[in-house]
Amino acid sequence: MKKPQVAPYGSWKSPIASDFIASGTVRLEQVALDGENIYWVEMRPSEGGRCVVVRCSPDGKTIDITPSPLNARTGVHEYGGGTFAIHEDTVYFSNFTDQRIYCQDAGSQPRPITPSGEMRYADMVVDRHRDRLICVCEDHTVAEREPVNSLMSIDLHENKKGQVLISGNDFYSSPRLSPDGSRLSWLTWDHPNMPWDGTELWIGELKADGSLLRIKRIAGGSEESIFQPEWSPDGILHFVSDRTDWWNLYRWNKGQIEPITEMEAELGAPQWFFGMSTYAFASSDKIICTYNEKGTWQLADLEIAAQNLKPIKTPYTDITYLRAKTDRVVFASGSPTEPASIVQLDLQSDRTDILRRSTDMVIDAGYLAIPRAIEFPTEHGLTAHAFFYPQQNQDCLAPPGELPPLLVISHGGPTSAASSKLDLIIQYWTSRGFAVLNVNYGGSTGYGRPYRQRLNGQWGVVDVDDCINGAMHLVRLGKVDGDRLIIRGASAGGYTTLCALTFRRAFRSGADYYGVSDLETMRKETHKFESRYLDRLIGPYPESQDLYQKRSPINFVDHLSCPVIFFQGLEDKVVPPDQTEKMFRALRHKGLPVSYLPFEGEQHGFRRSENIKRALDAELYFYSKVFSFRLPEPVEPVPIQNL
Repeated sequence: MKKPQVAPYGSWKSPIASDFIASGTVRLEQVALDGENIYWVEMRPSEGGRCVVVRCSPDGKTIDITPSPLNARTGVHEYGGGTFAIHEDTVYFSNFTDQRIYCQDAGSQPRPITPSGEMRYADMVVDRHRDRLICVCEDHTVAEREPVNSLMSIDLHENKKGQVLISGNDFYSSPRLSPDGSRLSWLTWDHPNMPWDGTELWIGELKADGSLLRIKRIAGGSEESIFQPEWSPDGILHFVSDRTDWWNLYRWNKGQIEPITEMEAELGAPQWFFGMSTYAFASSDKIICTYNEKGTWQLADLEIAAQNLKPIKTPYTDITYLRAKTDRVVFASGSPTEPASIVQLDLQSDRTDILRRSTDMVIDAGYLAIPRAIEFPTEHGLTAHAFFYPQQNQDCLAPPGELPPLLVISHGGPTSAASSKLDLIIQYWTSRGFAVLNVNYGGSTGYGRPYRQRLNGQWGVVDVDDCINGAMHLVRLGKVDGDRLIIRGASAGGYTTLCALTFRRAFRSGADYYGVSDLETMRKETHKFESRYLDRLIGPYPESQDLYQKRSPINFVDHLSCPVIFFQGLEDKVVPPDQTEKMFRALRHKGLPVSYLPFEGEQHGFRRSENIKRALDAELYFYSKVFSFRLPEPVEPVPIQNL
């Protein structure tokens, strides 16, 4: 066996290369079943972030359905999701460039079925009884006002403007048809709510001409979040609600709402994207579902009548986009040792087949850091959660007495969650000698509604407290070097990062990926979906204007005293580039070591392989200069001001 090389933490040579992470990895989304075929979407950084609908036939062979240069991605809510629908091998998808819906019959080229213009479509369902699609529409035709959202029907054969079925609320999602096509259910909500705050579940009868009548609300409200309405094969509407402070499963049966699961676990998730699914019907009597317990997802078999939930043993800790038939279930999943994958499970034999991995890279166990779920004390006598990854590289040892630097990750959302599935970016750091703490701070999902609501009015406080207290917990345990604490985050996680670096002194450096620095600017300039998000996270505006100013790092750059590197997409509509550029200029003027890497053509989240690679290597290079360790291999330098 090769003797490990002694080298300082951060300077370990790793086989987990940035170029493979960037170009050899795809993102897997939106699973659908049609006959014996399975469909999903792949986002491919190697193709400039293009999204492709892929079909897998029963023999396991896959074929791209979406031809280049078309891009199966929608811009509704800016985050998209629910970009395609499938019926009898005909695919209907939204194309990102023109936001039109295209119809693609088997063996034919796609053809548009909506006119060009400023309309966006998502969350489509095929109404086979009336030869139409029913979908969410976001109308951007009037530039002077925010977009208008509605549920709309689209003719499958004629290229013409759709017909509005229901409108008047700020947002809509999840239109779902009953099996006989006679009823439609949907979700709706209004400003300032986000879908995890409060939504309403509505139902209406469909006339022969497709119009709605006798519509009524059956569940939900401003303090109840409804997730994934779904009709059973025998026509009973099911849905997930957090009315007991946990997202559990219910059904609307003979005019009454009946609970099906009652447990302190989450069968729902924050609806940042359309088309999410945590349960599906194997039959009228059986549901296959996945639930989140303290940050880990579990697959289960649920007998509806008996309310008997039986766990199905799998190696996976992250499961989503679940679809089922009588004999099988298909889902997107991952585990601490398995990357995100499309998996098929035979319900009779329990045989598992991996249909597609997000990466073909195989990591030797000697380089693989396995996360451990930890709990730690935080402010006000409360407990917070995180996944801790120790440094790991079988070829390297640190000098005696040296402790590793700690990289704290503040996830985005902020109403999202860190996952324990294999993340090559985290492994990039741990295999080079960094310990990593991926924090599920107060406000994260997976721990019940009260935990999620800890962030209400406290964004920039509770999340920062939890990131710092998680790091200090590891320092006290002697796991990491308290003088080399780093924080990094993207989007909302970037805001947490900037607040931690601006208003506290725990961290010695940080990396901000398109993070919020000016809350007032975000409140005024961001897109419709998030335009009132801060009403709960900070307070109503302008009544709470002073709080917006006090919580904005851009207003207190003089408090910053450590090096920061910034990354920004120049076409970002969620966090406009001006926010990052102001922070960079201010730090440069103050004389702090600072770098700024803007990327042409990138939006909110980087999709192009060359930019993903450049950002990752630049961040490593930046830390090597800040903390004075030597890199074992050349990395393209990044300009650092004031160093």
